[in-house]
Amino acid sequence: MNEPLTNIPEYTVSEISGAVKRTLEGAFGRVRVRGEITDYKLYSSGHVYFSLKDEGGKISGVVWKSTVARLGLVPENGVEVIATGRISAYGERSSYQLTVEKMEYAGVGALLARIDMLRVRLAAEGLFGAERKRALPVLPAVIGVVTSAQGAVLQDIKTTILRRFPRPILVWPVPVQGEGAAERIAAAIVGFGRLPHGTIPRPDVLIVARGGGSLEDLMAFNEEIVVRAAAACPIPLISAVGHETDHTLIDLAADRRAPTPTAAAELAVPSRAALAATVAGEATRLTAGLRRVTQERHFRLGRAERGLPDLTAMMRAVHLAVEGRAGRLRLALPNLMAARHAALARAGQSLPHPSGVLHRQRASLALSASQLVGGLRHAAQFRRASGARVLARLSPAPLQSTLREARGRLESAAARLLSVSPDGVLARGYVLVTGPDGHPLVSAHALHPGLPLRLRFGDGTASAQVV
Repeated sequence: MNEPLTNIPEYTVSEISGAVKRTLEGAFGRVRVRGEITDYKLYSSGHVYFSLKDEGGKISGVVWKSTVARLGLVPENGVEVIATGRISAYGERSSYQLTVEKMEYAGVGALLARIDMLRVRLAAEGLFGAERKRALPVLPAVIGVVTSAQGAVLQDIKTTILRRFPRPILVWPVPVQGEGAAERIAAAIVGFGRLPHGTIPRPDVLIVARGGGSLEDLMAFNEEIVVRAAAACPIPLISAVGHETDHTLIDLAADRRAPTPTAAAELAVPSRAALAATVAGEATRLTAGLRRVTQERHFRLGRAERGLPDLTAMMRAVHLAVEGRAGRLRLALPNLMAARHAALARAGQSLPHPSGVLHRQRASLALSASQLVGGLRHAAQFRRASGARVLARLSPAPLQSTLREARGRLESAAARLLSVSPDGVLARGYVLVTGPDGHPLVSAHALHPGLPLRLRFGDGTASAQVV
């Protein structure tokens, strides 16, 4: 079959893809593209992928890992930027993308929109809550300052503190704008908070400050990393960024906001003259108050004194009462003694005379003695008569038999007594063991090494010692 005749050139896919790539990259070598960031994603490889869009189109973009640190800002969805880079085409996928080397915010409106989105998000987390604000110390021992080492800001702070109330100042110099400034500022705030109480004193209050500038110049203090560092700082923090009309997100996270660095120094330390005047005024009021209290106490004491009874009169009355009772006692004692003597005399008159009592007792005793002698004589006569009758009834034979029986019983009892006596037991080979106190030892538990013993045998005694 014959091919149709035509003058349209024929290309391969690779030729078309190469031609498109050369055309795009040749016509749009290095470009600046303005658009709103969308589809932002940071991969684990470190590369950043996103898209730029406007009302009529959308283009893919990429920031390679090696370029991210020098990009100039942190990409975020919804922020309008101007991206500078090169157009790259990929014939294999019939696609193209913008390889971005630098980004900048697309005007003040884009910056404000980004700041407002971050403010709303951080406020929802509670980072700006009033309950998080802490009171500043009345007179800090050390003041920490985070600012640029160059410029008038640091000098203004030093001059103000020296004028009001000289305090040691610890400066952490940082760049306050440009690439990497936000990270350095956040690191300084965190570093001050982590200072131990050692050789380098930890500040009691912290001032984060910089002079005035455009919104782009102040953007480091609107970065999330700085705002979070200020909110988490364990030291009370004063923000003094820009002039009075400038407002940044660190102002919302700080414990106090000062319109200028000079005002921040005035918030950090009191005026020594004003403080001295205040102390003098308080001392005056205290002295006057003490004077009033003392006068009031004197008045109340005088009034209480007037209400008390006359102690002198009371003592005089008591003295008179005591003297009266003593006088009555002196009169009553002789009368009492006279009454006791009279009663004793009456009792003596009623008693019998001792000589009469003794005479009667002697007569009674003589009568009892004569009766006792007669009775004893009669008893002796009766005993003699009874003994003669008993001897008459007794004969020698029965008496001897009775004596033999009694002797037999006595010998038997003596034998039994000898068998159970200690001497009899010892004679059979037993030994009586006594301790140092002479008491018999009847248990082995009572023995201990070194105890002296006394051994009694049937024929003598001996000494021993427990080993």
